[in-house]
Amino acid sequence: MNRVCFFTLIFTYNILSSTQAQVLTLKEAVQTALSNYGTLKAKANYLNASKALVKATNREYLPDLNIAAQQDYGTVNGQNGPLYGFKGFATASAGPPLPTQNWNAAFGALYVANINWDFFAFGRSKERIKVAQSELLLNTSDLEQEKFQHQVRVSAAYLNLLAAQLISRTLQNNLDRATALRNVVVTRTKNGLNPGVDSSLANAEVSNAVIALTNAKDFEQQQSNELAQLMGTLAPRDRYILDTFFVMRIPKGIYDSSQLKKEEHPLLKYYQSRIGLSDERAKYFHTFSFPVFSLFGIIQGRGSGFDDSYGAQNLFAYSHEYWNGIEPTRANYLVGIGMSWNLTTPWRVQQQVAAQHFISRGLQDEYDLASQNISNQLILSDSKIKNAIANYIEAPTQVKAASDAYTQKTVMYKNGLSNIVDVTQALFALNRAETDRDIANNNVWQALLLKAAASGDFGLFMKEF
Repeated sequence: MNRVCFFTLIFTYNILSSTQAQVLTLKEAVQTALSNYGTLKAKANYLNASKALVKATNREYLPDLNIAAQQDYGTVNGQNGPLYGFKGFATASAGPPLPTQNWNAAFGALYVANINWDFFAFGRSKERIKVAQSELLLNTSDLEQEKFQHQVRVSAAYLNLLAAQLISRTLQNNLDRATALRNVVVTRTKNGLNPGVDSSLANAEVSNAVIALTNAKDFEQQQSNELAQLMGTLAPRDRYILDTFFVMRIPKGIYDSSQLKKEEHPLLKYYQSRIGLSDERAKYFHTFSFPVFSLFGIIQGRGSGFDDSYGAQNLFAYSHEYWNGIEPTRANYLVGIGMSWNLTTPWRVQQQVAAQHFISRGLQDEYDLASQNISNQLILSDSKIKNAIANYIEAPTQVKAASDAYTQKTVMYKNGLSNIVDVTQALFALNRAETDRDIANNNVWQALLLKAAASGDFGLFMKEF
């Protein structure tokens, strides 16, 4: 017997441990969402792309260094006269102008190395780097504000699902009470103590309780699916097992007097970074109004199968040998400094800069609107906290009064001192009171979440867990 009891205890412990391990806490839901949600993954990749672009932009200031080599075989007939190599459709053959065409051909080669460096352009390179850095800051703040808002969304969905589950439980209790009442009514009706219409009313009340419970479960499934989507996971086939203990108490930080700090709010920081990027682009566009100063240098080697005596007097001074043609025998170098400035560019850039300034003003207007909305939400959250606490305190009184009334009416009905209408009204009042209690408990946490979202401090909410 003792052995049976021992194994029974072990089995019960394993079941409880397994059930406890499946509980989804709010922290776990938020962390899962931050790791799995597709939008956050996408914005993290955009941020990595911005980091790479900053490195690429820094390297654009390096000078251009090119090397080239070519080896050819062809004729070198020359001709006096003007020539324009339109789009490169011309040869670069060089030789003496001969009175007639000939087809003497040999190998030739050209080896070139050149460098070009736009060393001064009135800060154009620096502004281009600042634009890339501003884009990096924008994508960083965008990812942070998306994380912040998504944490709020997941927490709200978690609380909504928790409220739906508690209401389903309350409606299940209501169905149990309605069923128990119907059993009493049917028994008394069969014994002739109550009229038959009482059983019809009792059946209607049970049917109403079943429909209400079904609708509540349907709503719970919708909330469960929404939470799964925000977490980036598949919804469970049965239901989530949530943490129900915390919602029965008042949060410790409910009276926290946190104020809005615009410079730290993730959403406002994102709007501010948009303005910063637009301003940097305006400065960058303005640099195109100025000239560009460049340093350049080139060294060239050339080989030819045609001898220096090749000409009208000696058309046989060339060689068909490959190595004779590609060996460099002449070299030239050139270094210099240059300036390029399109004098019509300032007129074009002027309107481009003006357009960018208007964009900055528009972004500033959006920032002001977002700031105003957040300030109003913070004021609203304080009002909601006061109202939620008032309902939280009042709800137990309503539940106790409704429960006492239902118990009294049920006892009176069993003793023939009350009618079925009074009992069903008491049943309805009790169900409404329990539902109000569940909503009131949940609304306290919803109000705290709204305050955390408005103040830009999600830790105000998460430190309660």
